[in-house]
Amino acid sequence: MAQIAQQLVGSLEGLLGTHLPFRLRAWDGSTAGRPGQPLLVLRNRRALRRLLWAPGELGLARAYVAGDLEPGPGEDLYQVLAEVAHFVERPELRGLHLGLSDLSGPAGRRALAALLRAGALGPQPALPPEEARPTGRVHSRSRDRAAISHHYDVGNDFYRLVLGPTMVYSCGYWTPEGTNLEDAQRAKLDLICRKLGLRPGMRLLDVGCGWGSLVLHAAEHYGVTAVGVSISEEQVALARARVAEAGLTDRVEIRLQDYREVADGPYDAISSVGMAEHVGSEQYRVYATGLYGLLAPGGRLLNHQIARRPGRPGEPYVTSPFISRYVFPDGELAPVGSTVSLLEEAGFEVRDVESLREHYALTLRAWVANLEASWTEAVRLVGLGRARVWRLYMAASALAFEENRIGINQVLAVRTGPRGVSGLPATREQWLARRASAPAPLKSPELRVAIQGS
Repeated sequence: MAQIAQQLVGSLEGLLGTHLPFRLRAWDGSTAGRPGQPLLVLRNRRALRRLLWAPGELGLARAYVAGDLEPGPGEDLYQVLAEVAHFVERPELRGLHLGLSDLSGPAGRRALAALLRAGALGPQPALPPEEARPTGRVHSRSRDRAAISHHYDVGNDFYRLVLGPTMVYSCGYWTPEGTNLEDAQRAKLDLICRKLGLRPGMRLLDVGCGWGSLVLHAAEHYGVTAVGVSISEEQVALARARVAEAGLTDRVEIRLQDYREVADGPYDAISSVGMAEHVGSEQYRVYATGLYGLLAPGGRLLNHQIARRPGRPGEPYVTSPFISRYVFPDGELAPVGSTVSLLEEAGFEVRDVESLREHYALTLRAWVANLEASWTEAVRLVGLGRARVWRLYMAASALAFEENRIGINQVLAVRTGPRGVSGLPATREQWLARRASAPAPLKSPELRVAIQGS
């Protein structure tokens, strides 16, 4: 069949009644679409079959991860993703599936004929091996361990390549004084320590401690003793090695432990950074009340959590199928208002909410740049499919933050003491100020490179 792209574009535009916001290049070399639009390349018939079996985001993601579909040479990944994301959200495309009743009109019959001639109809292609298939009761401890392992136990060397030397896997804090990713991550760690009011002698619990960056920063620069917990075996192994290398084993303990198993309170402060998204709505009250019970009166909680937009009243929230299948199995996002309410129901007094939405977009773009700069090594470490998953999810997430489809918030909450005493200074400026008893942070040794707009 000659000129596959022209027939596919013509029939699809006739079926949907609109122009495609991108051009298509088919495996026969033919190209169709309006000039100037970003280019998508269909490398084989399997790409179309994936889209027919799962129209929209999931089919596109499967095709990209498997190497059946990709942006054209030299195309800007963010521009391609933006156009495709807006297109697949069209109601008429969401409702399209491989059923003859949906293709019964003249336009549908022409589309079906084009697909038949292209050899697009056939059995569902095998799913990419990178797709998660969790089993067991949702948010049971065993299933949570498997879900966390799927995302975090892909290799510490790979994460070091993407995240850089700070090994911090949450959004940075891009201040005017900082000019690169490392500066932004150190500023974020310090912001959390200041919000928690850390000072020498205090006891800190970091829930979902990752590779230990926050507890290391807090112990080194604020003189606290700290416990970090994670259920990722690879994270715990590297975090323990980093603690030993820093000579802080007497003040920092890293545990392979579920947050529901921590029982050695009270702590003077608790941080939870990028962990609550894994808790799930059914377990969030357990999470919130558990942390409340672990805090001493007057202790502070810093909950750093991605949020979704609330949507219309009564409208159910459907988790991104790509993110839930390939990136964060069983992960859930809640509106920030719901999070605040649940923390208050657990007994906390919420004192401050700060949005860092634009900061996360900048951070994700920096991670994508790191990945692309070391693409060959990334593929060697984790394989082409998983490297494609990370590139797609981080770039798409950057756009989602920029377009206010998701947000990120730091919620500072307090377990008040007798008669409601919070222990917080009277003004925000005072409780954000560095404590006089805290050691000064080390200066970043890296060369500062100017980043436009940071």
